[in-house]
Amino acid sequence: MMETMNSKGITRESAIQTVQDEVMLNAAYIDGDWITIEAPTADSKKTNADENSSDKNSSDETSLDVTNNCALYDSHFGEIITTTRLCTQAHVDMAVNAASQAYPSWSQTTVNERAGYLNAIADTMEQQFDTLVGLSVLNNGKPIEEAKIDVSDAIACYRYYANLIIKQATLSEVLTSESSIRLLKTYAPVGICALIVPWNFPMVTTAWKVAPAIAAGCTVILKPSEVTLLPELMLGNILSEIGLPKGVVNILPGAAEVGAAMTSHPLIDKVSFTGSNVIGEKVMSQAAKGIKDISLELGGKSAIVVCADADIDYACDLIIGGIFTNAGQICSATSRLLVHEDIAQPLFETLKVKTESLKIGDGFAVDTQMGPMVSEQQLNQVKKYFDIAVNENLECLTGGEIVEGSGYFATPTIYTDVPVTSQLWIEEIFGPVLVCKTFAEEAEAITLANDSKFALAASIVSADETQALEMALQIQAGHIWINEQQIVLPETGWGGFKQSGIGRELGVDGLSAYQKSKHVLLPY
Repeated sequence: MMETMNSKGITRESAIQTVQDEVMLNAAYIDGDWITIEAPTADSKKTNADENSSDKNSSDETSLDVTNNCALYDSHFGEIITTTRLCTQAHVDMAVNAASQAYPSWSQTTVNERAGYLNAIADTMEQQFDTLVGLSVLNNGKPIEEAKIDVSDAIACYRYYANLIIKQATLSEVLTSESSIRLLKTYAPVGICALIVPWNFPMVTTAWKVAPAIAAGCTVILKPSEVTLLPELMLGNILSEIGLPKGVVNILPGAAEVGAAMTSHPLIDKVSFTGSNVIGEKVMSQAAKGIKDISLELGGKSAIVVCADADIDYACDLIIGGIFTNAGQICSATSRLLVHEDIAQPLFETLKVKTESLKIGDGFAVDTQMGPMVSEQQLNQVKKYFDIAVNENLECLTGGEIVEGSGYFATPTIYTDVPVTSQLWIEEIFGPVLVCKTFAEEAEAITLANDSKFALAASIVSADETQALEMALQIQAGHIWINEQQIVLPETGWGGFKQSGIGRELGVDGLSAYQKSKHVLLPY
C-alpha cells in the first residue's frame, strides 16, 4: 500500500459527468481501439436472453435485458447510473486473435520497453487520480478514503513490476556438479492470458494481473466484473493515451458467456481468475481442456486471534478494520474472531461501542467509514445469513439488520459464542458479519483458526512478538498480519492454501505466474 495522493473536488456529480464524457460504454477495447458492441438482432434476442438466464457460470450480479444491456448501479441510492451493452463470444474471438497477433513482437520487446509502458500507465493513473477515485465510489459504493487507497495501490503495483522486470537477469548461470558443462537459466512469457477480475476492488485486482502479465511479455484479454465497469473501462483510454502496442491488452465488458469463452478458448495459454469458489471450480474445469496454466484466487474465512496480553482498544481497531473495511466484501476479511477468555468480556464491550459508532453512509462523504453493499444481490446474500443466525439462535452483540430505505446497506454485525457447526462460522458471507468464539489456550486458538476449508489469511494480536511469530508458523494461511492493519504490499506474495486457491499474485511469485523457466546447456 502506497501513501495516498491528495485530492479535492471528488463528488457524485463530477463522477457522473465523467461517465457521460469519458467512459466508453457499449464498446470493447480490442486491438488498441474501442469497438462498438452492436445491439443484438431480433433473431438473436431470445437466444441471448436464454443463455444469460440459464448460465450457471454467471456472477449472478448482472441486470440484463433481451438487448444485452447491463445496468450499472449507484449502490448508495440503489439507482441506475447508466447502461451498457456487453460483449459476446464473437468479441472474445476478436480479442484473442488480436492478442495472438501481438504476442510474437510483444514477447520479444526488451524489459526496458515493457517497464516504460508500465510506468506510463502509473503516471497516467496519477494524473487521473481524482477521476478514478470518483468512479470507484460511484459504481462500487466504498468510502472515498478506501477508494483513494485502491487507486494508490494499483499505481504502486504497476510501478513495482516495472522495477522488478528490469532487475530480472536475462540469463543466469546455475551451479552444477559437472565441470565440463554450463547450465544457464532464463524466463519466457507463458503466452496469451485470460484475466478475470471481481467487483470488490476495481482497478486493484486488475493491476495485480495485468502488470505482471505484460511485464513478463504476455498479451492479455481482461474481463472486468460487469458490476463495476465504470472505473475499469478507463484503463482502455489510458492504454491508448500511452501508446501501448495494439493487441497487448484487450478489455471485454461481459457476463458469464464471455468468461466461459475466454477460459475455454483454444488459443489461451493461461487463465487467472479471482472470485468465488463456485465459479472458480467451473473455470478450472473449462481451463482443463487444452491443459491451460491456471491461477485461482478464491474464498476465505480468515481468523483474527487476540491473545490475553493484547491491548484491548488497539485490538478492537484491528478487528473492525479486518471485517468492516469495504463492508466486509474482501476475500481475506478476518470474519472469525478468536479471543482469549480472560479478556473476552471487556473486549466485547469495547468492540460493541466502537462498532456502533461507525459512520455508515454515502461513500462521497468524507466522514463515512462504511458504505453500502455493492448490489442488491449482495445485500440479499447478507440478509440470508442474518435469517440463518436467527434460526440458529445465535447471540447478536450488535447489528443483524438491513437498513431500510434507499441503497444497499447492512449494519455492521457481530455474533458471539458461535458454535463451529454454524453456517456463519463455516461459510464465506462476503459482508460486514463477524462471528466470535473464545479460547483458553494458544493450541486451541490455532486449531480453531485452522478448522476451515479456506486458508487465505490470518491476523494475530499479541504483546509478545515471539509468541505471535510462533503462532503464525502454525496457522495455515498464505498471509498473516501481526499487530497491524491488513496492509497488502506489492512485494507480498498473495494467495492461500486449501480451497482458497492455486498459485500466488503480487511479489516475485506474481511475476513467476506469467513466466516459464527455460534452461540452456552448453559446453565450457
